[in-house]
Amino acid sequence: MRKFNLKENAVRRMKNPEQSEKTVLQEAVQADMPVPGFGIVSRTDVGRVRKSNQDALIIGSGLAGVADGMGGHNGGEIASGATRDGLLREIRDHKPDGILLREIVQKINLEIWERQERDASLTGMGTTLTLLWPSETEMLIAQVGDSRAYLLRDGKMRQITDDHSLVGDMVRRGVLTEEQAACHPMRNYITRAVGTDDTLEVDLFRENRKRGDRWLICSDGLYGQMSRSVLEELAALENPEEAADRLMQTALDNGGKDNITLILLTDETGAGPETEQTAAPTEGNGEAEA
Repeated sequence: MRKFNLKENAVRRMKNPEQSEKTVLQEAVQADMPVPGFGIVSRTDVGRVRKSNQDALIIGSGLAGVADGMGGHNGGEIASGATRDGLLREIRDHKPDGILLREIVQKINLEIWERQERDASLTGMGTTLTLLWPSETEMLIAQVGDSRAYLLRDGKMRQITDDHSLVGDMVRRGVLTEEQAACHPMRNYITRAVGTDDTLEVDLFRENRKRGDRWLICSDGLYGQMSRSVLEELAALENPEEAADRLMQTALDNGGKDNITLILLTDETGAGPETEQTAAPTEGNGEAEA
């Protein structure tokens, strides 16, 4: 996948003959509980360059997320898969809770760290994690690494998560613009990942739900292959299936240099516009909880 500078359920093929034979579409229907109150469309593809897909889709137990693995040989696939499986195991039967979510991610982080400590062939493996866990009234978002969660509301798209990457830090400090960061030679260096150390800081965000919201969760293999304006235009297409197909095909057409994974969630039961609220500053409001 990428450098680190610190320490299928129902499956069908793309009908478009121009699209990659390697593309796998993962349907929203899961053997486990999906995400109540949301329509879900997901896609994952190995891309045009990589030999294996180290991304993991996380859908079930009320969760939706993406884990983008890294590490030599099959280390990235092991890390992302272990993160997915651990979350679905630990979250089951629990109600959304920020403190609990942070503790569970930290527990899984330690498990992956200890596994590579025991097996030298897995040294350096880790994974990003961008995870959504909705309650009846709000969306809880956990973030580690540089996969992303975007919120499309009333025709406008907003990035909710912060990238834990070298260039992401430079953008936040005003050293680089987003356009400069997109082509910076160090853009693939991330500064935080699940499994790369025995301790882990997890960002938590909260957003109040609104009926009609569309959430996009994706690995950098998607957003890194197109401009922000194209990403927004395609993600906002009325038909979620078409939106997902077009997003995937655009990333592939633009090089498909990394594994590509995305989930589109449409909020079908959130509060109407008349009750729309912004989460209180102490609970996130676009900022990570301490």
